[in-house]
Amino acid sequence: MSDYQAVMSRKAQIIRDAVGIDYDRFRTGRMTFDYEGMMAQTGYGLEEIIAIQRASGVGGTPLLEMRNLTQLSRATAPAGHGARILVKDEAGNPSGSFKARRASVSVHHAKRHGYPGVLAATSGNYGAAVASQAAMQGLPCIIVQEVYDSRGVGQPEIIEKGRVCEAYGAEVVQLTVGPELFYVALKLLEETGYFNASLYTPFGIAGIETLGYEIGREVIERYGRAPDVVVVTHAGGGNVTGTARGLAKAGCTATVVVGASVDLRGLHMASDRDFNRKSFTTGHTGFGVPFATWPDRTDVPINAARPLRYLDRYVLVTQGDVFYTTEALAQLEGLERGPAGNTSLAAALALSRELPTGGILVVQETEYTGAGKHPSAQLTFARESGVTVQLGDPALNVPGKVISIPDSPGQIQVRDFDLGAVRRSYLRNAVNHFGLAQVSAGEIEFLTEETRADAQFVLGVLQELGVECPG
Repeated sequence: MSDYQAVMSRKAQIIRDAVGIDYDRFRTGRMTFDYEGMMAQTGYGLEEIIAIQRASGVGGTPLLEMRNLTQLSRATAPAGHGARILVKDEAGNPSGSFKARRASVSVHHAKRHGYPGVLAATSGNYGAAVASQAAMQGLPCIIVQEVYDSRGVGQPEIIEKGRVCEAYGAEVVQLTVGPELFYVALKLLEETGYFNASLYTPFGIAGIETLGYEIGREVIERYGRAPDVVVVTHAGGGNVTGTARGLAKAGCTATVVVGASVDLRGLHMASDRDFNRKSFTTGHTGFGVPFATWPDRTDVPINAARPLRYLDRYVLVTQGDVFYTTEALAQLEGLERGPAGNTSLAAALALSRELPTGGILVVQETEYTGAGKHPSAQLTFARESGVTVQLGDPALNVPGKVISIPDSPGQIQVRDFDLGAVRRSYLRNAVNHFGLAQVSAGEIEFLTEETRADAQFVLGVLQELGVECPG
């Protein structure tokens, strides 16, 4: 049977067949699991992954110093402040984004293990990356996208990405916003026997580790020390997780990992009304907050992206900040790049002012741009959707109502999102999801690793929630 309930009831078996991982073998208790054991399930070490990626033209992207943007930051910073800003130019990958790193490992694995094709459920750059890598490997590819609201209106950026997927030869299945995305993907996986090139498997996260590793090694080789801060655009958590793990493998254990998202609080990402009232399809709080507070809301049983394990700080920028930064990057550095990477670059302009001039701050990705991704297309679409676009203080931004683009770079500020509150939400979700009335010492240890908090914090929150804890 292929109705919604029937397909969803077979989810575990469909995913096991489509990924080739028995997730149950890593479960060590009702909520605990062996995270590192699951990550090792890829069977590929770092050097082997680098070789896989180089064979398909992925990785080895340039690390560029943003001299003019650094001067712009210093001009608005306190005396003696304004860290050097570097950008890892991931637009140099075959599909134009860092997600080629994720896709390369998944598609290689699918080819190696005899899957007849690959499938991914995504409306973003990842679809283009999977389609590109599948074309190289000679594998059929299906991309399932959420594109339209109930009126049949789609955002320019999502339509642009669908066009790119089709250009690489993929079959693109386009849906309206709603709960059907994973259902349709599961149904197609079962019908085709394709590999599930999910964003959230160990294969995908291991592919990003090379990005963090390259950044760490290249900064050390060029400047003699590790970067002080690496800023990562945060959405579903894979970017943060893979980059941080790669930095650690490069020996950069003291580097501060900062996640940055566009502040779209107040908009519901599954809302038909709100779907087209946002100008960013990824790298925003609609993904960043839910996936940090509960990662396992995905198309696999255990998400390999665990952002709370790796985030040192989480900051927000406005839509206006990112539009301003996109133009500044093009006009001051001669680089025209897409919106997702410019989210972390907008944060970097503000974060640079917090560090001394001798500091090193790295923005870990750029992405390609195209007709639907350009600020002109996005802002025109916003106006047509009833959003006011104006110049002025970005603090006047109201998601879904007002986009206020800064008059000057000094107006770009980051707003810290309380990681303590995120950790509390994660623990509350764990209690509710597993129906916890009491926990063991081992479960406390697991939750401290999951939230990157100390045991006293975890115990305190659980006790506030009425959970009996070990004495």
